Amino acid sequence: MMQQTILFDMDDTLIYCNKFFDLVIDQFADQMEAWFHGYHLSIDEVKKKQAVIDLERVVASGFAPDHFPQSFMDTYEYYCNLTGRRTDPAELQRLRELGASVYGHSIEPYPYMEETLTQLQADGHDLHLYTGGDPTIQMRKVTEAGLERFFGDRIHITRHKNAEFLDGLIRSQGLDRHRTWMIGNSLRTDIIPALKNGIHAIFMPAEQEWSYNQVEVDVEPQGAYFTLSSLRLIPETIRSFTNKSFASGQ
Repeated sequence: MMQQTILFDMDDTLIYCNKFFDLVIDQFADQMEAWFHGYHLSIDEVKKKQAVIDLERVVASGFAPDHFPQSFMDTYEYYCNLTGRRTDPAELQRLRELGASVYGHSIEPYPYMEETLTQLQADGHDLHLYTGGDPTIQMRKVTEAGLERFFGDRIHITRHKNAEFLDGLIRSQGLDRHRTWMIGNSLRTDIIPALKNGIHAIFMPAEQEWSYNQVEVDVEPQGAYFTLSSLRLIPETIRSFTNKSFASGQ
């Protein structure tokens, strides 16, 4: 089988992420309901406002660790202004700490993470980790999840995970687009950029997805494009496709 280069997303592809954000958002909404008791705030409306504020900041300036806590504080101040309730510096600090707590959770790998990466490595593929976020936070996850033994120095972290950055990564690493795969849960930051760059893509829908990733795919694949439900299906999917391509002379 011909060696392939495989770029893996990390959050909600190899390890859980969104569910921890959802837990903290639930805590935030409960706290807002308690503070604004008597003002008839809807928990759903509070969550929607926080999501809009958070999304706007990510779209404008990429993934940064202060965005999420700041979205809690901005939402709080929005409702203070709307209702006339006085802002309290201690409450703002509480929200900052609550938002930041999401980055301290322990790592929980997706099922078959270890077995899948071990099999792909044994098959002779060149594995890269390509993740969005703050380098310090993401490298803590890499270390805690034990991913360095699979990816070595082939770990790429950016706050702006898009088609342009991926193109630069492919060029700087000298990757053959006909033998390169992107595997991830985000249509916006993994799949669409991969298809725009003419590489193969495997979409791994997250168990819990946030609005940022809910977009339409409007790019025609030039190579393989699969949707899989489990990491353990990846090695055989790549093996079958490459063997078929090799047999047909592509």
